[in-house]
Amino acid sequence: MTIIKDIIIMQKRELDSVLKKKYIKRFIEMKNLKSNLIKVIIGPRRAGKSFLAIHIIDDLKEYGYVNFDDERLVEVKEYDEIISALNIVYGKPKNLLFDEIQNLSKWELFVNRLQRQGYNIIITGSNSKLLSRELSTHLTGRHIPFHLYPLSFKEIIDKELTTLEISEILDKYLRLGGYPEPFVNDLDYRQYLSTLFDSIIYKDIVKRYRIRSPQIIEKMSSYLLSNISKEYSYNSIGKIMGFKSVKTVEKYINLLDESFVFFTLRKFSYKLKEQLSSNKKIYCIDNGFVHSKAFTTSPDFGKLMENLVAVELLRRGDEFYFWKGRDQNEVDFLIKKRNTVNSLIQVCYDLSDEKTRLREMRSLLIAGEELKCKNLILINNSVEKVETFEWFGMRGRIKFVQLQKWLLE
Repeated sequence: MTIIKDIIIMQKRELDSVLKKKYIKRFIEMKNLKSNLIKVIIGPRRAGKSFLAIHIIDDLKEYGYVNFDDERLVEVKEYDEIISALNIVYGKPKNLLFDEIQNLSKWELFVNRLQRQGYNIIITGSNSKLLSRELSTHLTGRHIPFHLYPLSFKEIIDKELTTLEISEILDKYLRLGGYPEPFVNDLDYRQYLSTLFDSIIYKDIVKRYRIRSPQIIEKMSSYLLSNISKEYSYNSIGKIMGFKSVKTVEKYINLLDESFVFFTLRKFSYKLKEQLSSNKKIYCIDNGFVHSKAFTTSPDFGKLMENLVAVELLRRGDEFYFWKGRDQNEVDFLIKKRNTVNSLIQVCYDLSDEKTRLREMRSLLIAGEELKCKNLILINNSVEKVETFEWFGMRGRIKFVQLQKWLLE
């Protein structure tokens, strides 16, 4: 137990250091902090989960902290030794914060037992499916999940900034993303995010799932980063990557999704079977990864803007899809509220070309007519207006919204 105690003492010093660092307030509402429900903060590595949780539990006072991103703690067999060490270092705290809990074998049983013993627990984790599966199996009705992603544009904007300054920050945000550490500490984005991306691939996927050929999943990741916002099928990726089994492609994409590197968007259909069998679209959790790792000679602002909007919709908790009609007309995002199509969103960085503008508006109008949706939105870089548009007997009002304004809503 002496080793465990020494580790917790070292982590306590790190914790005290973290509390002195600059902190960007996150716009995430966490309720019932003093209830006996387990608070679960899920999200990508380095997105700020620990910072958020540490500042929350520090307000509760009398707390204990353990970070399980330490191989020595993961190897502990008797979990009561961890609690005994916590009691020595922190003085029998009833509020506990367990960081990166998914690294601990059978963690859910351990946390469940502590919850029954009256502890108030906050846990963080960087693996969506693993946590979701185990939470639903063992902690049903006894936990509250919260999702935290890299910084939103709204979180990094100071109210006292001028319009020009906000525009300059948006340009940087569009290219470099919202990971907190390089933003706060002015680090080299490309180097930081490239290292982080590789760490996630090897630590959270290759090592955890014992992938025998890590270069293959690394190659697939690079391909996906270079093709964000594009449709894909398991078959098409399998052929490009040279996989013999489509199941391997599906497995690897699921692992990348679980580790919060990418997320997949389904094509909208009222028929679930058609949703599952149709091509999907791939998006990355942060534009900075695209900037750091994709095979591109110059930034594609159209793709980056679409990816940014997709991440923001994910952050807002919307149920969303992409739409594709019979004549291959496409709408980037369809927002569904309960059983109704609430809004249709098209994303286009540059509307200066008349053909491009008409194409985007036509797709919105056709989709709106077919889906009985009147809330048609065209997010772009510069135009702010409402325009009535007609096309072969169809008529609708399309709201042009600047990206900056939409992100700050």
